[in-house]
Amino acid sequence: MTSIELRDLTKEYGGRRAVDGLTLTVRPGRVTGFLGPNGAGKSTTMRLVLGLDRPTSGTATLDGRPYDQLTEPLRRVGSLLDARAAHGARTAYDHLRVLAAANRIPVARVGTVLERTGLASVARRRVRTFSLGMRQRLGIAAALLGDPGVILLDEPANGLDPEGIVWVRSLLRELAAEGRTVLVSSHLMGETAVFADHLVILGRGRLLADTSVREFIDARVRPRVRVRTADADALGALLLRHGHEAERDADGAWTVRQAHAEELGRLMSEAGLPVLELAAQEASLEEAYFDLTATEAEFTAQPQEV
Repeated sequence: MTSIELRDLTKEYGGRRAVDGLTLTVRPGRVTGFLGPNGAGKSTTMRLVLGLDRPTSGTATLDGRPYDQLTEPLRRVGSLLDARAAHGARTAYDHLRVLAAANRIPVARVGTVLERTGLASVARRRVRTFSLGMRQRLGIAAALLGDPGVILLDEPANGLDPEGIVWVRSLLRELAAEGRTVLVSSHLMGETAVFADHLVILGRGRLLADTSVREFIDARVRPRVRVRTADADALGALLLRHGHEAERDADGAWTVRQAHAEELGRLMSEAGLPVLELAAQEASLEEAYFDLTATEAEFTAQPQEV
């Protein structure tokens, strides 16, 4: 299957670098989450990969070739950048039929992708009557129409209801399991943590991270354990004696960093302290992401004085 290869990819607009020397490989067989603050260069990078814009320098290739040199590109690369792109006066079926005819794709694929995206029952409705979530599904259907090896989706869960979000999550995993290269831009940290195997994170056009989800979280957020007993002071002293870094919470419990629940439970048992609460607090992608990008956002809200 085809990989996406970026080599020193740079794009300038009026002296400002939207993408700055980006070098990375998006590999097949996994879902790569594409993250970064607004203005980080994610959309520009996708446009460069798809030949919708030309780089100032560097290259963006698919299996060693730029998009504009691909024969029958819809069979090689499918994308969703804007769910509003479909003509509102056309039916969903006709929108996909025209795309199929223009790319020499068998018309039978139209029915296949309508079924796969849950739109078969509304195939003859005009697109202008569709909700945003339905338009998103139609955009995904168009991306899948040529049965491509590479899929690029920009905020595919935008406008979807909870059932739709679960559906798109499953679809992404299925596409990766089929051996495709799947690159998904998203602002939904919780969802990205569920569907992505790998992360690419940009900040001000530069590459900040290119790593697995688990490695990224573990490298940036220290594990924590919340523990509580009947005598908070005695527990605090016990933790201090054993060299644990801990903070006392308002309810008398302690949050212990860089610790394991099993170890703390054993210490308390040996000290004769009853365990009223002992809970490992999982580090989240959101915490790790904000730790990395705190100084990279182009626009940030300032705290309000009260």
